[in-house]
Amino acid sequence: MTTPRAQPAQQQPIEVHTWPTPNGHKVHIMLEECKLPYTVTAVNIGAGDQFKEEFLAISPNNKIPAIIDPEGPDGKPISLFESGAILLYLAGKTGKFLGKTDRERYNTLQWLMFQMGGLGPMLGQAHHFRMYSPEKIDYAINRYTNESRRLYGVMDKQLSQHAFLAGRNYTIADMACWPWTRSHANQGVDLADFPNVKRWYDEIQSRPAAQRGVAVLADQRKPQDATSFENMFGSKQYEKR
Repeated sequence: MTTPRAQPAQQQPIEVHTWPTPNGHKVHIMLEECKLPYTVTAVNIGAGDQFKEEFLAISPNNKIPAIIDPEGPDGKPISLFESGAILLYLAGKTGKFLGKTDRERYNTLQWLMFQMGGLGPMLGQAHHFRMYSPEKIDYAINRYTNESRRLYGVMDKQLSQHAFLAGRNYTIADMACWPWTRSHANQGVDLADFPNVKRWYDEIQSRPAAQRGVAVLADQRKPQDATSFENMFGSKQYEKR
């Protein structure tokens, strides 16, 4: 498991290349919770900034967020993409929100993987087919709405027995999952049907660091138009780079 490193007295800010989406929010929240200094570079995915060469140099999958830490593990700069990997890196850097024992850390990791492999992709598809798809496809809407509800049920059962997803302590697993549940209504989910998720959701929403995290770049989001749809969901995604 990752061993936390001693922190310098005056740490250089981490560069965060991001946009106000659930995957961006989870990293913003972690930085705020850890009180790490950081700077923000907006990557407007509606305008196509994710395809610029300078961003692809640190995020070859053209997805936000990505970070550059001037003070990496060997004292040299390191860049990272994939929000789950970034959360793990920041947890290792600070020794926070992952767990103190191997058992706690592995328990946190399994719920982080739950978000990366299931909750995020499935809720994202539900949101897309319910809200953004130009063609309303009943099969897709029902498929992803039902799967979203199933995943909320998995969380609800876990949270009926524990304060947080990985147990009694708030971890990066909660930071990863919570931003995806903020759009529950657009996913066809009523939190009243999942009272334990609702309790957990409200508790995290009340955290000042979570509030600051979701406020990052929030004023720059614009309603979707044909150009942003093309950049986010259209043929622009499939051009060779």
